[in-house]
Amino acid sequence: MSKLTVRWHQSIREIPESQWDALVGESTTLFYKWRWLDALEASESVAQKQGWQPIHLGLWEGMKPIAFAPLYLKGHSYGEFIFDQPFARLAHELRLNYYPKLIGMSPFSPIQGYKFFVAYGENANELTKLIFHTIDKFAIKNKIISCNFLYVDNEWRLVAEKAGCATWLNQQSLWSANNQENFSDYLASFNANQRRNIKKERKAVKAQGIKVSAITGDAIEPEILKSMYIFYDRHCAKWGPWGSKYLSPKFFEKLNISQIKKYIVLFTAFRDNPRDAVAMSLCVADKHHLWGRYWGSKEEINCLHFELCYYAPIEWALANGIKSFDPGAGGNHKRRRGFIAKPNFSLHRWYDQRMDKLIRSWLPQANNLLLEEINNINKELPLKSHGNMYISPNNS
Repeated sequence: MSKLTVRWHQSIREIPESQWDALVGESTTLFYKWRWLDALEASESVAQKQGWQPIHLGLWEGMKPIAFAPLYLKGHSYGEFIFDQPFARLAHELRLNYYPKLIGMSPFSPIQGYKFFVAYGENANELTKLIFHTIDKFAIKNKIISCNFLYVDNEWRLVAEKAGCATWLNQQSLWSANNQENFSDYLASFNANQRRNIKKERKAVKAQGIKVSAITGDAIEPEILKSMYIFYDRHCAKWGPWGSKYLSPKFFEKLNISQIKKYIVLFTAFRDNPRDAVAMSLCVADKHHLWGRYWGSKEEINCLHFELCYYAPIEWALANGIKSFDPGAGGNHKRRRGFIAKPNFSLHRWYDQRMDKLIRSWLPQANNLLLEEINNINKELPLKSHGNMYISPNNS
């Protein structure tokens, strides 16, 4: 390996788009592609004043990038959807400053897939060690007590654990098509009572004169994206200070480019004119997966949330050969719609020995309790067959 240069980039724009995307790869989800990350930064949804300072780490061989680690310096824990209050409380008790902290994730996106991106043909294990060593030095020098990698890629997790990261389990919801080919197959997977409930909920929406259509690709016009922001803003406003409104209007404007729109699916609910929507939901899709992100409605319509955020996306996914659907954070009401509880993984490094020792001694019990909770949730799902849903500590 030739001599490498370490560079900390305070904006994704310090790295050419072509170099970033070539290195992260075509198969990487939209959430780690240059245009998505740039839309977050350029819209100032992600910025130092918002408590998200980009500090992407790059390893360079001359002008050629060898590896990237998307990173942010955080002044709070909002927009992560992994609740680390126990760690923050422990830091307070130890008289440590918990913030700022280093975070590796795609901001506001609880989407599995974080890893260090390494150029094809390079020694991924050695470069991973070098990146961790560089992060550790940076954190210690700047008196940062933790670095946290959220929603990590499952294969990369094994590499990172060998490099000394501690694993903390959290919970997500996931629908999988299995052998389902259409919505009738989806309904058939439930027990009789829940099949009736789902049919009743969909009929309730139709009875109010509501139609739903999916808009994709170049059919997504700027005015539609503006409407989506209005719905998103309206939904967040309903919850006041707990509304988790992180995205600016400019972010939705930035979605109006072909490199992003080819991944976007907008589900719109309307009565007569599709351009006069009463509600919308925004999803992201690739060839195999669908992710639910944002929604909002200007009317309180019975069961419309379930239709626009679960049933219509599942029906669309099955029609388009998509095998899984991650509806986003939260879970209780998703369970009765066929979303299985599953663990996701975050990885952590602590730079205070007392904190590191205490948390690592607590994690095995916490992780086992989480797995027990997940298995108990899945036992209660209204499905005809629970298959091989049991998750053991050995196969988590």
